Amino acid sequence: MHALYLKPKEHRRLLGGHLWVFSNELKEVPRDIAAGETVQLFTNDGRLLGTGFFNPHSLIAFRLLTRDETQPDREFFRNKIREALKLREKIYPESETNAWRLVHGESDGLPGLVIDRFDKAFVLQSFSAGMENHLPIITEVLRELFDPKAIVLRNESPLRELEGLPLYKEMLLGDENDAWQVINDDGISYRVNILEGQKTGFFLDQRENRRHIRKYAADADVLDVYTNDGGFALNAMHAGARSTTMVDISQDALQRAEQNARMNGLEKFSIVADDAFATLGRLRQENRSYDLVILDPPSFTKSRKTVPTALKAYTKLNRLGLQLVKNEGFLATASCSHHVSEEDFLAAVQLGALHAGKHLRLISRNAQPPDHPILLSMPETSYLKFACFYVTNL
Repeated sequence: MHALYLKPKEHRRLLGGHLWVFSNELKEVPRDIAAGETVQLFTNDGRLLGTGFFNPHSLIAFRLLTRDETQPDREFFRNKIREALKLREKIYPESETNAWRLVHGESDGLPGLVIDRFDKAFVLQSFSAGMENHLPIITEVLRELFDPKAIVLRNESPLRELEGLPLYKEMLLGDENDAWQVINDDGISYRVNILEGQKTGFFLDQRENRRHIRKYAADADVLDVYTNDGGFALNAMHAGARSTTMVDISQDALQRAEQNARMNGLEKFSIVADDAFATLGRLRQENRSYDLVILDPPSFTKSRKTVPTALKAYTKLNRLGLQLVKNEGFLATASCSHHVSEEDFLAAVQLGALHAGKHLRLISRNAQPPDHPILLSMPETSYLKFACFYVTNL
C-alpha cells in the first residue's frame, strides 16, 4: 500500500475519533494514486494511524477504515455488516418492523456507505470513490448474508460529484416488480418503491418522530406538509385524526401516499399537489386552521455558504405553518440540513413564531433514530432535528 503523511499536529482530530483527513492536512497530496485506492496513513513523524481510502480529487482526501494494517477485503466487510446487523436486530425486532438502516456510513465504521433494508430488498448508496470500488464485494456479502430478492444502487446524490463520481441508479438484483416492497412499522404498512421513491425509497429516519405525533393527533384536524409517502399523515389517521390533509408537490409521492392510506383502511384524508409555500399561503387566505401542523421539508442547504438563506427559508416556512395552527394546537417541525445546527434551527422557528403572532412552548425534541447512530467524535454524522411545540396566541 502507498503511504500518506500528515502535516505536524494534524493527527489530533483522528486520534480523537474522527475518520476524515482533509487534503490541506496532508504533507503531500500524491497525484499518482488512483481515486479510491487503499492506503496507509502516518503521522508526520512516521507513526501508523491506520488504513483507509484515498481520493486525490476530493476535499476529504482520506477516510479511515481501520486503525491498523487491516485491508478492506471480503472478510472485513462481512464482519462490519454483521456487527451492524447485530445492533439493528436489538433495536428493531422483526415484531416491530421489517425495514431499517443497516449501515449508516461512518457511524458503522464504513465511511461513505449507506445500506437500507426494506423487507427482502436492499438499497445501497456510496459517497466515496473507495466504497464505489468495493460495491461488488459488498453486494456479494449482502447476497451471502441475507439472500435478498432485490438489490438497488441509488447513487444519485450530488455529494458524489465532490468525489468525481457519476450519478446513476441501477437494479443489480431483481426486476422492476421487486422494486415495490411492503414494509411494516408499528402497526402501519407502506408500499414503497425503492427504485423511484425519495433517497433510498422511503424516509426511515423519521420513524420515531412519526410515532411521536400520534399523541397530538387524536380527534385533530391535521396538516402534513411535504408528506412524501404519507408517513406522518398515516400515523395521525392511525391515532384517530378527525381529518388529514397531505401536501406534496410530487404527484407520484401523493399517489403512493393515497395507496398507503387505502391499504391501511384509512380514509379521512385529502390531498393537495402543489408547492408547500404556495399552499400554506393559500390556506391562510382561506382562513383554514388545524390542531396539528407538521412540517418536514427537504434540506434547504447543501453547504455552509447557503446556511443564511436556509435559515430564512425555515423562518418563512414555520411562520406560514404557525399561522394555521389553532390556539392551543401543536406544531411538529423538522430540519434534515446537516449544516444547520439545532440552535440555529430553533431560533429560526422562534423568529417565525414572533412574525406569526404565536407563543411557543417546546414540549419535545428529537433527532435521527437509533438505526442512524451518531458518532460524538464526528458531528457530521448528526443531521436530523425534530421539535414539537404547544402553540398559543400572543
